[in-house]
Amino acid sequence: MLRMILLRLVDAIPTVLLVLTLVFVALRILPGDPAQVALGDMATPDQLELFREQMGLNLPLWQQYFIFIWDMLTLNLGRSLVSNTPVAQIIATNLPYTIELTIVATGMGVLFGVPLGVLAATNRNKLPDNGVRIFSLIGYAIPDFYLGALLLIVFALNLGWFPINGGGTDFASRMYHVFLPALTLAMVKTAFLGRLTRTSLLEVLGRDYVRTARAKGAREGRVIYRHGLRNALLPITTGLGLSLLATLSGSVAIEMVFNRPGLGETLISAIAERDYPVIQAGAVIFAFFVVFINLLIDIAYIVIDPRIRVQ
Repeated sequence: MLRMILLRLVDAIPTVLLVLTLVFVALRILPGDPAQVALGDMATPDQLELFREQMGLNLPLWQQYFIFIWDMLTLNLGRSLVSNTPVAQIIATNLPYTIELTIVATGMGVLFGVPLGVLAATNRNKLPDNGVRIFSLIGYAIPDFYLGALLLIVFALNLGWFPINGGGTDFASRMYHVFLPALTLAMVKTAFLGRLTRTSLLEVLGRDYVRTARAKGAREGRVIYRHGLRNALLPITTGLGLSLLATLSGSVAIEMVFNRPGLGETLISAIAERDYPVIQAGAVIFAFFVVFINLLIDIAYIVIDPRIRVQ
């Protein structure tokens, strides 16, 4: 299994290089002159030339590319054009809030979504199943930023049960601040994972070995969880990975709605201020998370299903 994991790590290297290349092309080639984009139309030629010299934009493009790759791999992210703060410090300050929101929201989605899916699958075409399916449709239909605004108005502004903004300081206050934004993202994840668990479990419960287990007198709980849910984990694992990615991308809007610190809020502010180094670093960090989560899914497949190790 260790050999398979190492092979997956090696396979991720070309993906990382491709991601860095796409970020380089998107930020330095497609927009036109990066100096003009960063400084705006009112910048003087001297200001543009100084910016190009500071950012290394007057070098040949191939040389810029290799310098960019090396800087990203060595975490030399430069300094903010607005605050002159090291970009690595900005990322290190705000990234934990985004990771915290992603983990809590995904955990809540799994905690509620999987049991709901099991409940629906074991009560097919009955009232619990119909209720879960209706909830899933509603969860799919409501945009997370709209749901976040509703929850903020009701529970923070009107009832005063939760804070309006901020991220907290100690562990207890951070959990208090993250609950409502995480609940917003978890509603969609619960609907998705509940529907996926129901479908996967129903497919497994119709197989011959499940019918054999029931015919041999196995308890229904053992049939559902040991023979059913355990063998339905692969699609659920894929769905969990997709939920992590969706939560990570959805955190950008949620952080803005709840005025919460985080990488998404930092990136949006940097775009508004044309803070070129922060935009570049934020895009790379988000892309690395996508690669990392997909790598975790591959490793989870190897751990869950022995057949993949044999193949």
